[in-house]
Amino acid sequence: MVRKRRTEVPGGGESSEPQEAGGGRGGGAQRPPAQHQQQQGGGGRGWPAQTQQGGRGGYGAGRGGAQRGAMASPQYYGVPPEYHQGRGTQQQPRGGAPSQRRGGMGGGHGVGPVAGGPPRPSVPELHQATQPPHQAGVMNQPMPYGNPADTHSEAGSSSSRPAAPAQEVSQQFQQLTVGQEAASSLAIQPAPASSKSMRFPLRPGKGSYGIRCVVKANHFFAELPDKDLHQYDVTITPEVTSRGVNRAVMEQLVKLYRESHLGKRLPAYDGRKSLYTAGPLPFVTKEFKITLLDEDDGSGSARREREFKVVIKLAARADLHHLGMFLQGRQADAPQEALQVLDIVLRELPTTRYCPVGRSFYSPDIGRRHPLGEGLESWRGFYQSIRPTQMGLSLNIDMSSTAFIEPLPVIDFVTQLLNRDVSARPLSDADRVKIKKALRGVKVEVTHRGNMRRKYRISGLTSQTTRELTFPVDERGTMKSVVEYFRETYGFAIQHIQWPCLQVGNQQRPNYLPMEVCKIVEGQRYSKRLNERQITALLKVTCQRPQDREHDILKTVNHNAYAQDPYAQEFGIKISEKLASVEARILPAPWLKYHETGREKDCLPQVGQWNMMNKKMVNGGTVNSWICINFSRNVQDTVARGFCYELANMCATSGMAFNPEPVLQPASARPDQVERVLKAKFHEAITKLQAKELDLLIVILPDNNGSLYGDLKRICETDLGIVSQCCLTKHVFRMSKQYLANVALKINVKVGGRNTVLVDALSRRIPLVSDRPTIIFGADVTHPHPGEDSSPSIAAVVASQDWPEITKYAGLVCAQAHRQELIQDLFKTWQDPARGTVTGGMIKELLISFRRSTGQKPQRIIFYRDGVSEGQFYQVLLYELDAIRKACASLEPNYQPPVTFVVVQKRHHTRLFANNHADRNSVDRSGNILPGTVVDSKICHPTEFDFYLCSHAGIQGTSRPAHYHVLWDENKFTADALQSLTNNLCYTYARCTRSVSIVPPAYYAHLAAFRARFYMEPETSDSGSMTSGAPGSRMGPGGGRSTRVPAPNAAVRPLPALKENVKRVMFYC
Repeated sequence: MVRKRRTEVPGGGESSEPQEAGGGRGGGAQRPPAQHQQQQGGGGRGWPAQTQQGGRGGYGAGRGGAQRGAMASPQYYGVPPEYHQGRGTQQQPRGGAPSQRRGGMGGGHGVGPVAGGPPRPSVPELHQATQPPHQAGVMNQPMPYGNPADTHSEAGSSSSRPAAPAQEVSQQFQQLTVGQEAASSLAIQPAPASSKSMRFPLRPGKGSYGIRCVVKANHFFAELPDKDLHQYDVTITPEVTSRGVNRAVMEQLVKLYRESHLGKRLPAYDGRKSLYTAGPLPFVTKEFKITLLDEDDGSGSARREREFKVVIKLAARADLHHLGMFLQGRQADAPQEALQVLDIVLRELPTTRYCPVGRSFYSPDIGRRHPLGEGLESWRGFYQSIRPTQMGLSLNIDMSSTAFIEPLPVIDFVTQLLNRDVSARPLSDADRVKIKKALRGVKVEVTHRGNMRRKYRISGLTSQTTRELTFPVDERGTMKSVVEYFRETYGFAIQHIQWPCLQVGNQQRPNYLPMEVCKIVEGQRYSKRLNERQITALLKVTCQRPQDREHDILKTVNHNAYAQDPYAQEFGIKISEKLASVEARILPAPWLKYHETGREKDCLPQVGQWNMMNKKMVNGGTVNSWICINFSRNVQDTVARGFCYELANMCATSGMAFNPEPVLQPASARPDQVERVLKAKFHEAITKLQAKELDLLIVILPDNNGSLYGDLKRICETDLGIVSQCCLTKHVFRMSKQYLANVALKINVKVGGRNTVLVDALSRRIPLVSDRPTIIFGADVTHPHPGEDSSPSIAAVVASQDWPEITKYAGLVCAQAHRQELIQDLFKTWQDPARGTVTGGMIKELLISFRRSTGQKPQRIIFYRDGVSEGQFYQVLLYELDAIRKACASLEPNYQPPVTFVVVQKRHHTRLFANNHADRNSVDRSGNILPGTVVDSKICHPTEFDFYLCSHAGIQGTSRPAHYHVLWDENKFTADALQSLTNNLCYTYARCTRSVSIVPPAYYAHLAAFRARFYMEPETSDSGSMTSGAPGSRMGPGGGRSTRVPAPNAAVRPLPALKENVKRVMFYC
C-alpha cells in the first residue's frame, strides 16, 4: 500500500534520490581536505579530548570511535555480519511512488540500518528503548546499542524484492561505520530497513494537563458510505496530456451511455487513468468511440471533430471495510485508495464549477477580485480535503486566495507589468526579459477577427520588432512582412510596430501575433514568484478575523450543498453542515527567569506576551569593541552617532556589558561599495584594537536596500567572521524604546548571551529533559521559489548548546540538490589520503559542540523537523534517523542516545475557533483562541501520536495552530510531557518577548536556512540558472548551479563556510 496522504509542497516536489550534496553546513568543498578537519567537527573517529577547564573540552582529534580497521568490512546495525548477504527487506513501501523505494537491490546487501533485520512489530511499546535510571556517575558510559540476539529469528524476512536503482541504494545508505555491537537487554531498536516494517508511535494516551475548554474546528463529519466501490482503468487514445480534454471525453461518454451501457451508474473520474463507481458496471471491459467537437471559435466555419477510443476495464474493488477498521484504530495503515476514491467523488462537482488548483477551487464569483499590481489579481476560493480522524472521516474546508493573471489585452498587461507608458520609449533588454518571463506559457485569444476568438499559448517573444518581421507565405519562399500581412488579410493596421511580436505554437513552425491583437484568457493561475508589494496585497485580502473566516467557511459548505451533490448521493457520502466541536485544553504559560539584579527577577507572561521593563537579561553578553557603518544617504553622521549612543545605552540597561564608545567614529558609505568599505573598516578597527577581536558591527541601511542586506551578511559571516546588527533608516529616525529593546535582545544572543530561561529548566523540573543531558535539534529545508528551476535547496540544523537551560542554539547550513527534502549532510563519510575514512556532518559537529560547551555527552536527543509533508514522513524518518544513529556511532562505539523525532507542520488547513466569540475570557485581543490551546482528540490521527498546539497570541487574521506529529519516540514521552515541553519552549524565542507559533529550534533552523540563501553567488541569468546544457560542465567544483534539471549526481556548489566564531552563536537572529 503506498502511503501518500495530502502533500502540501507544490506539485512535482522533492526528488527522492539523495544527491551527492557538496559542501557541509556552509563548509568547504565536497570532501573537506585534511587540514580543515579540525574545525569541521568530524576530526578523528571519536569525541574530541576533554580538558578539565570548567567542562570546556579541547578539540583534539581523538580516535575513540569505531576501530580503525572496521571500515573495510562494514558492520550492519543490529545484524551480525554473516546475516547481511543478499537480504533486502524491501516490501511495498508507504512513503512514495515506486521510484522512491528504498530497499534490497537484486542480490545485493540488505539496505538500511537493519539490513534484513526484523520488521518492527505493530506494537511500538514493546520495542522502544528503555533507559536505566540516570546516575551522575554513569554520565560517560556509552549507551549500549543493538542486540544481535534479537535479529536472528527473522533475518531474511523479505516478501518481495523489486530492484532499486543501484546508485539510489548506494547513496541512500552508504556503508555503515558502527563498531562492535554490545549485546544488551537495553537495546535501542534499530532504525527500520524498509517503510513496511515500521509503525509510527501509537498515541500514549491523551493529555490531561491544563484548563479544559471546547473549541470549534473547520472539520465537517463525513459519514462513511456502505457502497461497494469499484475501480476501473481508463485508456483514452489518442493520448492527451490535458485533464480538461480527458474530462470532456468522459463527460460525453457518461451523457451518451449512462442509461444503457453503464447500468445507470454515475462514475467519478480523476481526469487521468482511473474511474470509480458505487457498485459494478455491467461489463468487465468495454470499448467506446467518442467524438468531441472543438469549442466554437466564432468563425462560423464547421467545428473541428476529434475521434477518441475509450477502453474501460475493471481494475479492483476499493475496500471501505479496511477504512472503517483504520478509523476505529483496529488497523495501522490508512487504506489510501479508499480515501482517494472519496476525495475524487467530492471533487467531481466543484471541478466542473470552479477553477481547480491543487486541492483548492477558485472562482471570481466566490468573493471580490482584488488587483495585486503588475497585471495580476487575487481570486477567492476554498480548500477541500477528506481526512481520517478520531471522530471518523472528516472533510477539512478552509478559505484561500491565490493570484490569477488579469484577463487584459496584452498591451495593457505589459503597461502594468513595466509600470510606465510603454509607447514613450523602446523596450530595453531588461524589459524584454521581464515580459518574456511573465508571458511564457500564458494563453491568449485573438481579437482582430471579429467573433472568431482562436486561442494560443505564448512560447516566447520575437527578437526583432514587428516592423522588421517577415515570414514565408508559399513553398517558393516568398517573404512577406507581418505588418503587410495583417493589413492585406484582415484590414488591420498595427500601431506598435516598434514592439516585438508574441511567438505562439512550437519553435519549428512559429506563429507571430502582434501584442495588440491578443487578450489574455480568463482563469489562468499565476504560479511564479510574487514580489513584495503583491504579497502584501494578497495577505491583505486573505487576512480575516476568526469570526469572519468561520462565517465564510460555513457559507461555503452551505453553498456547496453536499446533500444535493449527485456524485455524493450516488456514492452515499453524507457531510455534516456543522463545524466539529472539539475538547481542548489551555496549557499555562511557564515562569521565565531574569537576572537577580533587575527589579523583576522572574515573570509570568500574560496571554502570550510580556516586556523587558524592570528586567535584566539572565546572561548579558559583552560588547567591548564595536563600529558603526552607515549606508543610508538620509542619515547624517550626528544622527547615526546619537542612534548608536541610545542603542548602547539600551543594551546596558537591559543587562549587557556594552562599551558606549565605538572603536572608530561612525563612517558613511555608498551601498555599491559594501565589500570594500566593510573590509577596510574591519581591518582598520582590528589594527587599532591590536589583537583583540571586534565584537559587533552596527549597520544603518536604506529602507529599500535591494541586495545590500544579503551581501553584508555574507561578507560578515563567511569572510570577516563578525556578527552584525542591521537597522533601517526609518527606525533610526524614530528611535522608539520598544524598537531599541527588541534590537538589544537580538544583539545579546548574537554575542553569546541569554535573554531568559525557563524557571523549570533551572530547577530541573522538565520531564525527560532535566534528568539527564538532553540536546534539542531543529531542522528545516528551504526550497527555491517556483520558477527558479535549478538553484539548490538549503538545509539548516540547529542544536541546543546549553543544558539544563536549553535556550542557546548553534546553527549549521548547507546547500543540496534542487528541491531535495532529505537533509544530505546530517552524516557523511569521505576518504582522506592521510587518515583513511573520515566521518563528519552536521549532527556530529553539533554533538561535539554540545560536549565542548557543557562538558557532557547528550544522553537524549529530541529532534524537531520542520517542513515535511505527510507524503514524505517515512522517507524523511528512514533517512534522517539513520543519519543521527550513524553520527552518534561514529563518536563512540555503542553510543546511541534515545531519539524522539517530531515533525512540525504549519502548512495545513486546520483552524480552531472559540466556541463563543463573544466570551471575552476565551479569546485574545485579536479574537483568536488563547495561547497554549492544545487539541489531541477528535480531529487528530485515529491512532498515532499527534496534536495541534496554538502556542502564540494572534495579532491579525486567524491564528494557525502548529501540528506536531511524533514519528519516533524512544524517550517514551507522555502526551502531557511533550505538549508542555513544546509549549514552554515557545516562550524562549530570543527575538521578542512573545511566545511564538512554532517551537524555537524549528524556527531558528528556518531563519538559518533563509539566511544562507544570501551566501550563494548572484544568479547569472533571467531564469535563475546558467544556460550550459552539458552535464559534464557541471561537475567541477565551480560549476555548481547550472542546467534546469539537475542530474542525479549533479554537484551542488557548496556554500562558503561560516567562520568558527559565528557558528557558535545565534548569528541567524
